[in-house]
Amino acid sequence: MEKKKLLVLGGPTAVGKTDISIKLAKELNGEIISADSMQIYKYMDIGSAKVTEVEMDGVKHYMIDVVHPKDEFSVSDFKDLAKGYIEDIYSRGKLPIIAGGTGLYIDSIICNLSFTDSKKDEEYRVYLESLADEHGNKYIHEMLKVIDMESYENIHFNNRKRVIRALEVHKTTGKKFSEYKEKESIYQCDYDLYYYVLTMDREKLYNRINKRVDIMLDNGLIEEVKMLMDMNLTPEMQSMKGIGYKEILYYLQDKISLEKAIELIKQGSRNYAKRQLTWFRKDPRVVYLDKDILSDGEIINKIVDDINIQ
Repeated sequence: MEKKKLLVLGGPTAVGKTDISIKLAKELNGEIISADSMQIYKYMDIGSAKVTEVEMDGVKHYMIDVVHPKDEFSVSDFKDLAKGYIEDIYSRGKLPIIAGGTGLYIDSIICNLSFTDSKKDEEYRVYLESLADEHGNKYIHEMLKVIDMESYENIHFNNRKRVIRALEVHKTTGKKFSEYKEKESIYQCDYDLYYYVLTMDREKLYNRINKRVDIMLDNGLIEEVKMLMDMNLTPEMQSMKGIGYKEILYYLQDKISLEKAIELIKQGSRNYAKRQLTWFRKDPRVVYLDKDILSDGEIINKIVDDINIQ
């Protein structure tokens, strides 16, 4: 059976994915599926740089505002929902465009990854979180070394959520987390894939990130976090661990100064951008588009030509 075309536009935070993806959707009769682990949450608009109705400019978006911030949301949940939207978009003769910076979300669609059906063990998760809080992320990472060397080597010790998931899978299934990947065929894809990642000079990107944080504060980030606190959201919840939210929460709890909170948000966002680029570099199918060399118009024309020619 002939594979259907799927466009993916990735890149680090603040590189300009939103604007280009919307213009591409207009050119290619497409609809956009957001691959952003923070924009899935309702009420979390400013800190997640959520696309607005005005910015959408009539282009339909999915995977935005899908869960309450009190709820857990897994990569497996994303995969199931996004795959359904992809088929729906195809059924109406349109092109699905996945746009975002959460590499694991993107990989769940375009890589041959399987996610376990193992039940969550909340008590064990809380235990591991407390261990990491007390002894550091490396401590629980070393626990992984004993049971699953492959996951130990592939998952960075600071990726606490992933380390905990790997330990949890082993506890609930008796199997190694790494066994749920078929290494030889990891880049097999159900779609005719067109995968692009936007890049730019690192210093320029960092300046954009710093400016974006200032704009978020001007737009009411502190008020947004106050509202979330009034909804009884706490630092332990998955949603409130997002960059921008946890730091302002600490400020509002008088744990740090506002200046320190802003500094941490900017630093955390820059570090996140670095990790995003490292993640995208792992996939040999990526076509990089440098915004220092190509204008937005040239980037759009190249992608449109690629998709229309083939």
